[in-house]
Amino acid sequence: MIETFCDIETVDGLMNTFIVHPEEGGPYPVVLFLMDAPGMREEIRDMSRRVASTGYYVIAPQLYYRDVREFNLYETGDRDRMYELMGNLTNAMVVEDARAMIAHADSDPAADTAKVGTVGYCMSGPFTVAIAAAFPGQVTAAASFHGVALVTEAEDSPHELLAQATAEIYIGAAEVDSHAPPEMIDAFESALQTAPCPGRVEWYPGTEHGFTFRERPLYVKEASERHWERLHDLLRRNLH
Repeated sequence: MIETFCDIETVDGLMNTFIVHPEEGGPYPVVLFLMDAPGMREEIRDMSRRVASTGYYVIAPQLYYRDVREFNLYETGDRDRMYELMGNLTNAMVVEDARAMIAHADSDPAADTAKVGTVGYCMSGPFTVAIAAAFPGQVTAAASFHGVALVTEAEDSPHELLAQATAEIYIGAAEVDSHAPPEMIDAFESALQTAPCPGRVEWYPGTEHGFTFRERPLYVKEASERHWERLHDLLRRNLH
């Protein structure tokens, strides 16, 4: 595997980013791997490696770069700061970040940007849908796991953006999740059923918010492994 740490220039500054892809056999379809609210850390990079090892050019950015160079809740314990950083992000900001990531990949012969996938966790769940809507035809797969804010009152609510997307959308929802209650997931599923893009919502029984992360306290191995199966299948169907 080839790993690179670099700064990608965006409209708002330099976004420190981790990129990983196999050594041989490229170019590879691009996957934008978006972190959860606790921040960029080795666990996120390990998850990116797991995706890349199956044949993808994976880009994992530090989404808080506008405010801080580094942030890891599990090192600082500062939840107030985490919520502040998370609150400073918008769908539009991350769409512009995605534009910069795709442009960077365009300049790398190891990457093939004809088809792009995106996956987000927790706070980044809505970002994946926004990215899919912003790049119809190019972003062909988008996944959210225990994603928040999928249905809001805002004009750019992800459920409203579905009408602009062509990607296959996958939503993996925890059975118990105060950050993503059943009524919100149900409302998103109703919107998805009438949207022009294909997709599905799947519930993960016996899980709570954050179940996919091995190093988070609510990790559920069986459910997390199912999430990997669903993600790999989604990418395989839509990026090759």
